[in-house]
Amino acid sequence: MNRFCSSLILLATVCSGVNAQSLFVASANERSQTPDQPTILLNDVSMHYIAEPEARIIQKHDIITILIDENSTTTSSQSLDTKKDSGSSASINALVDWLKLLELRVEQGDINNVDLIDLSTSRDFKGEGDYERKDKFTARISATVIDIKPNGTLVLQARKTIARDKEISELVLSGLVREEDVTQQNTVLSSQMADLKIILENQGSVKEAAEKGLITRVLDAVFAF
Repeated sequence: MNRFCSSLILLATVCSGVNAQSLFVASANERSQTPDQPTILLNDVSMHYIAEPEARIIQKHDIITILIDENSTTTSSQSLDTKKDSGSSASINALVDWLKLLELRVEQGDINNVDLIDLSTSRDFKGEGDYERKDKFTARISATVIDIKPNGTLVLQARKTIARDKEISELVLSGLVREEDVTQQNTVLSSQMADLKIILENQGSVKEAAEKGLITRVLDAVFAF
């Protein structure tokens, strides 16, 4: 009888342990099956959040706007002062009497201290010159990426032609710029470009009117000094 009671107690203990373990496993499974909590993004809760712009890749034949703002000032001053004095003279103290010489007699003539040459020159030159020039050029032009160097440097080239009333203006620009200097607005300053070349040519009556005439150029060449 005692042995039978002990067996019942042992069986009850084992069953309660199994039930407890199965309850723990069930609770763990329920937690693992709980759906993930939604991720809260900073831009959803902040009014001042600014997303980082995506990295831009520039390729050949892309168009980039160049903002030209060039200022140059040239000043030159020169002065020259020269002075030169020179003089020369010649005189005859004695001369053979040719009439006496025909008579085979050598006698001094009546000439005494005759000045043949008495010359003196003086030259004085003073010259001054001042030159000052100021240039300002502002423009906006679109350039094409014609090449990309191995280090990522961009080679830009632009050409713009404006024709109006038989007046033709042509602007040619070329230079190098770093890719990181190109803004998100797709612009770059001319001051950020290396090996910059800007050529502006005008053709028409306005240019011809501003040029010197033939006679003026000839007179300037003749009286240059």
